[in-house]
Amino acid sequence: MSRSHTASASASSMSALSTSTHSHVSRPSSHRPSGKAWVDPASLPDYGDISTIRGNAPDYVKQLNSNTYFSYGVGDEHCFGHKVGKTVKFVDVSIDRRQERQGRMEATTVAEVQVSKHMLNGAGMLHGGCVAYLIDNCCSTPLVVLGLLQNVNGVGVTQAMNILFHSPASIGTRLSIISTSISLGGRVMTSRCEVVDKDSGRVVASAFLNKMQPGLPKL
Repeated sequence: MSRSHTASASASSMSALSTSTHSHVSRPSSHRPSGKAWVDPASLPDYGDISTIRGNAPDYVKQLNSNTYFSYGVGDEHCFGHKVGKTVKFVDVSIDRRQERQGRMEATTVAEVQVSKHMLNGAGMLHGGCVAYLIDNCCSTPLVVLGLLQNVNGVGVTQAMNILFHSPASIGTRLSIISTSISLGGRVMTSRCEVVDKDSGRVVASAFLNKMQPGLPKL
């Protein structure tokens, strides 16, 4: 999820969706920090059915993560990548608290999508720009999750992406996008992900994503 350009790819343009599917998940109250320019996940409409999402994250976190992805990352039908973005399904949202005493908590999200004709290049393979779009949106989600748990802004805007393309993926390939938080600082936050062929286990792409907290003059 971003509004900035990177050396690897142009990031996607974000806007809120105009329709929603409400699932009414109980959640603690959330307050937008005064003077901060950011998207508050609690202010977004509910999207999707989280009942099938595995993982130990609280239901309200799963719901707000889904809301942020679909509202901020996918947008309405006129937005770039909408046909691809809306087919992504989150299947797991988990928290690892083993290092919490050392001041480090880790969040991992797993999303799945099947390669369709809208995702191909002229050679009939998954387009590198589409991979960048998927990574930008999905690799942002563990930071959103971690931010919700720590009551800080985990949304931000993309500052840089470093993507390695390992192997091609043809139409019909089922992709698993596994994203994990690395750090969530006051200004800069980082996550990593792997895009994997779900059936063969072959790695299609891997990436590191850096995000930052925007200031009002930059929006």
